[in-house]
Amino acid sequence: MMTKEQGKRLDEVLDVQEKAVSMWMDYWKDFSYIDTGPFWVIIAALVLPLILIYFKIDRTKIFQIGFYGFNIHTWFAYSDSIAMRTGYVYYPFQAIPVMPVNFALDASLVPVTFMLVYQWCINNNKSVFLYGVITSAGFSFFLKPVMGAWDLIKLDNGMNYFYLFLNYIAILIMAIIITKFFTYLKHHPKKSKTE
Repeated sequence: MMTKEQGKRLDEVLDVQEKAVSMWMDYWKDFSYIDTGPFWVIIAALVLPLILIYFKIDRTKIFQIGFYGFNIHTWFAYSDSIAMRTGYVYYPFQAIPVMPVNFALDASLVPVTFMLVYQWCINNNKSVFLYGVITSAGFSFFLKPVMGAWDLIKLDNGMNYFYLFLNYIAILIMAIIITKFFTYLKHHPKKSKTE
């Protein structure tokens, strides 16, 4: 049961949160609205990968590839949200200002790229981990620094591109393990008691 003190503190936190959302909305309207170039770069990073995956996904393995991509998306959204809340990473320009993450990266560009790499690996009997590491390095040491140069991402409190790379690797490993586990379960269904 919530104490009076806890309720009071929770109300204070919620008030600050409401003010922060209002400030983000005002900031977005002033600096990140549809009349800015960065807004359209972010929209392109959101829409173009989704169009690409629609045409390029191997539909014979669509659920496996989609499940892997959803894993990548989910873990990136979580880690990005934590990094934003703790002040390690922030995005001066947003497409959707109430989202605590860069929606275009977490929901489209990153997962779609990893899905296409995964698809290529499983269709060509290549190492998903090895090519995932290469993809992670490309995002961490090329794309993110370019984004930094264009003020689309800011790193703070000691965060650097190598730490981002380690985060990519951790997410890659989790996505591979979880996908392999569910693929194994699919191919090894539990026998029913009637058999």
